[in-house]
Amino acid sequence: MTECAIEAVGLRKSFKGHEVLSGLNLTVPQGSVFGFLGRNGAGKTTTIRILMGLAKADQGAARIFGLAPGNDNSGAMLRRRIGFVTEDKELYPYMTVAEIIRFSRPFFPQWRDDLERRYLKAFDLPPSKKIPDLSKGMRSKLALLLAISRGAELLILDEPTDGLDPAAVEEVLRELIVLSASDGTTIFFSSHQLAEVEQIADRIAIIDKGREIISGELDDLKRQYQRIRVVFADGVRGDVRWVEGAEHIRQEGRMVSILSRRNVEGIMAQARSLPGTTVERYPVTLKELFLDHMRAD
Repeated sequence: MTECAIEAVGLRKSFKGHEVLSGLNLTVPQGSVFGFLGRNGAGKTTTIRILMGLAKADQGAARIFGLAPGNDNSGAMLRRRIGFVTEDKELYPYMTVAEIIRFSRPFFPQWRDDLERRYLKAFDLPPSKKIPDLSKGMRSKLALLLAISRGAELLILDEPTDGLDPAAVEEVLRELIVLSASDGTTIFFSSHQLAEVEQIADRIAIIDKGREIISGELDDLKRQYQRIRVVFADGVRGDVRWVEGAEHIRQEGRMVSILSRRNVEGIMAQARSLPGTTVERYPVTLKELFLDHMRAD
């Protein structure tokens, strides 16, 4: 059985009486590329802070490689095994690119000089340039270089492509795939860019209001869910009670759109039995899964 890089069970966290996490469960297998999704305020950043030992859950437990991130003894050990890139890409403003690399290197015994050289070249980072003089996209690339070069077994990335142009996004995504495939690095990343997640993730979790609403292998989820579109020639009937399995139903003019994970054939048979209907079935994208579950929630 594949061991877990990250495991969270029943995480709860409140701030000033507002519950941000509501019993969140999360399982990230080692070696996976895991997309962590949710709208703003869903609890993603709070979850990441707990995983990094920067915040403590009110209830529940989190483990990284079987160790508690908030523990003083295991926390220091874990920080050497994890590369973390925050959403705001915090870097020392008084250093140059070369200086911050040189400063960071001694803290990590597993530092990879080969990866440092590779990403300096691949990301076209100017060694003599000071951090404040870098563009937002360049700071994102530098933060990734520092996280990857430490020889991390797990990368936790919060909006890693923020500020990058489309060509640079493709470059970064390609490098993350190569890193995972060649070194077995686990990549756990939060992003609002669903097309990017769909491009590289093999597993996802979508959370809302501090709880998981859907998770699993992305290809399996896309196979399991189907979109059924029913067009009524004379307008949608209001008395239709759809059979079991019709999870998310949306009406748009004369069309009813149904997202279903089971009993697809039964739903289609019912739709075809209604007078004056045209029925079609389509595969779904990650964007559709996300939006339909957000609307339903």
